[in-house]
Amino acid sequence: MLHEVGIHCPYCGEALQLLVDASEGDARLVEDCHVCCRPIELQVHVGADGEVAVLASTDNDA
Repeated sequence: MLHEVGIHCPYCGEALQLLVDASEGDARLVEDCHVCCRPIELQVHVGADGEVAVLASTDNDA
């Protein structure tokens, strides 16, 4: 089950629309920004009701 989510790149601030596969439940992913090409770390959380939340961060945010 793919969900379209909107995030802002933590590096350049560009608004991005991503497709996230929520069929496996919670996950950690890396997606490159389509504008500045830097790696964005994504934490995907799937709630009991199927609601998908995504937190975008840099490797420096850890």
